[in-house]
Amino acid sequence: MSQQSMGASATFTELLKRVKDEGLLDLDPRYYAGRLALNTALLVGGLVAFFLIGDSWWQLLVALWMGLCGGQSGFMWHDAGHKAMFRNKKAASAVGYLHANLVNGVSYGWWVNHHNKHHSNPNHLSLDPDIGRRTAIFHVKQYATRRRVQRFIVRHQAVLFFVLLVLEAFKMQKTAVRSIAAGNSKRPVLEAGLILARAAVYLTCVFMVLSPLLAVCFILVQQMSMGVYIGLLFAPNHKGMEVRDGEAETLDWLERQVLTSRNIRPSWYVDFLYGGLNYQVEHHLFPAMPQKNLPRARELTRAYCAERGLPYHEVGFWASYREVASYLHEVSEPIRRGRLDRAGHPTGA
Repeated sequence: MSQQSMGASATFTELLKRVKDEGLLDLDPRYYAGRLALNTALLVGGLVAFFLIGDSWWQLLVALWMGLCGGQSGFMWHDAGHKAMFRNKKAASAVGYLHANLVNGVSYGWWVNHHNKHHSNPNHLSLDPDIGRRTAIFHVKQYATRRRVQRFIVRHQAVLFFVLLVLEAFKMQKTAVRSIAAGNSKRPVLEAGLILARAAVYLTCVFMVLSPLLAVCFILVQQMSMGVYIGLLFAPNHKGMEVRDGEAETLDWLERQVLTSRNIRPSWYVDFLYGGLNYQVEHHLFPAMPQKNLPRARELTRAYCAERGLPYHEVGFWASYREVASYLHEVSEPIRRGRLDRAGHPTGA
């Protein structure tokens, strides 16, 4: 990278001032009241359809809908966790625990800790947990730690990375159980209680209304669709952007966030589907910014980066996934060509 490096305060402070001058970091409770109401309406609509349709294979469409609703609920706990919804910790936590633990069976406490580490060091091989917890590799040196089936997956990761997103919801739910059982939650009783309540109500409703085979299919479709949706939301944000390793930090805050993030060109439907995460650059620079202010922040950030000569990467919807797939294919190429020693390290050939 050959960017002109400036002091963190001198670089980011000026952009921050422009953003603050327009009030873009000010909270808007009315906006989030509307978002929470919409999210609730989507979930209730799915539940009403579920009970009205009854024991019919049309329920698989409801399962798909509820999977998408789960992803939309993710935006609620995401923004609450960043204090973009409420500054009050109790109010934010209430939204977070309800939407993560009760609606989706995910540990809100685990997620907040995990996600904050990601924001501090995006795309850092040893410090970003979003990179560390994946089977796919983002630098060939990671291959040495992969074993057996994982190595097969890495060889074909340009395709299998996306295929395996069907397991993303299951993995997050399994991580929730492990995290709480290991004592990593500040509120283990609350978190476990909400997850158990969700499981009891969910399974009771599904197996009482549907035949056993259809019930199993409903659960699989709902969970897999939610996993794919959540996975596709996060896949293009950083994958294929600059990857950093354990060297001393040389990037200031602005460079660290901009150079490792990719935006997806906005439109009304992209903004809705991504819940504002398509403005990934701005979200990483201003994580506590309400979702509705991200479009204006994008305009200010693009202009500022142009002034400073700092690359700002934004592409269309399909192009973003092509870039991710191409990058994963490129990283795994030495493995497919056998350019590794017996320990799995690159030979440099």
